[in-house]
Amino acid sequence: MRVPGGIVQPPAPHAGERADADGRAPESAAAHGLEPLRAGDPELYGLVAREHRRQNATLAMDDASGVAGAAVLACGGSPLANTPAGCGVAGAVERIAVLRARLAFAARYASVRPASGSAARELVLSILLRPGDVVLAPEADGFPSSPPGTVTVACGAGADGRIDGEAVRRLALEHRPRVIVCGASAHPRATDFAAFRRIADEAGAFLLADISPVAALVAAGEHPSPIDHAHFTITRTRGQLPGPRGGLVLMGRDHDAPAPVGEGTLSGAIERTASLASPEGPDLAAIAAAASMLAAAASAGFHEAARRATAGARALAAGLASRGWALVTGGTDTHLVAVDLSARGLAGAVAERALEECGMRVSRCRVPGDGRSPAAASGVRLGTHGLALRGMGPAEMARCAELVDMVLAAVRPVDDDAYELCPAVAAMARDEVAALCARFPIPGWSADWPPEVVSIAPPRATAPVDPFSLPAGDAA
Repeated sequence: MRVPGGIVQPPAPHAGERADADGRAPESAAAHGLEPLRAGDPELYGLVAREHRRQNATLAMDDASGVAGAAVLACGGSPLANTPAGCGVAGAVERIAVLRARLAFAARYASVRPASGSAARELVLSILLRPGDVVLAPEADGFPSSPPGTVTVACGAGADGRIDGEAVRRLALEHRPRVIVCGASAHPRATDFAAFRRIADEAGAFLLADISPVAALVAAGEHPSPIDHAHFTITRTRGQLPGPRGGLVLMGRDHDAPAPVGEGTLSGAIERTASLASPEGPDLAAIAAAASMLAAAASAGFHEAARRATAGARALAAGLASRGWALVTGGTDTHLVAVDLSARGLAGAVAERALEECGMRVSRCRVPGDGRSPAAASGVRLGTHGLALRGMGPAEMARCAELVDMVLAAVRPVDDDAYELCPAVAAMARDEVAALCARFPIPGWSADWPPEVVSIAPPRATAPVDPFSLPAGDAA
């Protein structure tokens, strides 16, 4: 049912349904699930505990650094994981997620069924492409191999690292692609979606915008939105967005445009194909987790974090540039900063590992004119949004620039894969990182959880405790 304001209200319990005696069934299922794991399977519990502490003690400065909060994790581990399609509150959960996705991105249509960002992209391409069609996609995006019988033409950035709109237009008019994809994971500048739409219209192509690298900024109004420029907008729900593994397909003014094949509309074609792609039904626990994240994305606190992220990225870029590090495009419009390491003789893979050794996680990336393989690369990209969600702002990002410089300046590369790092510098950096993380813990996470960390031992001869065993006297 609907209530004033258009919010979907879950249906009342059916006859025969009941909560636990104290009315707290979700808590008994999700919040206390770790206790039987600790008691019955200490090896696995120890790994979960170790990862919890690693995340809390790491400066996640990669481009996909959003951390799912406690409410999102609770939804993912809730009884919804057991709910078959069409049963119980399944329809209400999906409707809530769809409504929140539309509100968060000002979209007229949303599908929350894709299991990942790549699944969302495949869903869109499946209704558009036919054998012999051409896709024009960013070279830096690592665009996957074309669907069978189609061809992908790469459109890269210019020598300065910026998207060359005129070069994209020339390629589009030359190859007449069926689909143009815009959005690049390593690009630190805002994308001109309106310009891409003009090119797509001139070439007779559909425009697909992948906003996964900047989805949180788009939702918060800190980056231009493609919703009414692109025919289709896709994003993953984890990474820059602090949600579960999943994907979204969003549409604006083109949602009711005619479908390319058969009858109906573009949004109708997505809806039908999404249903056929998952005949067993969607993952309701993941969709609920995404709905929880999307509600948070509409909050004032989330929008403030996005503003801190862009301001922090500018401070991070300025701090690195002042220490002589070359920045791709010379700066940033987003939460991303891309650093060209070529002049320092460092491979991106070496820089990534050295920084991770000191508690800072970044991502290697290719840079304009890169002579190294994608596995080694000649650059790294750093993102500030995950740290902004922890409350860090420009002052902390300026300090992070000092830490990055301190570590990378002390690295002596052996080759594109191996390096030596001064132990004293590494220890000093780890101490600084630990202090910064302690000042800004992940919101909603307890820094001292779990109270007991089980050591990781070799596999035991005995199996973990059987969670389905009945207490003595309960057997039939």
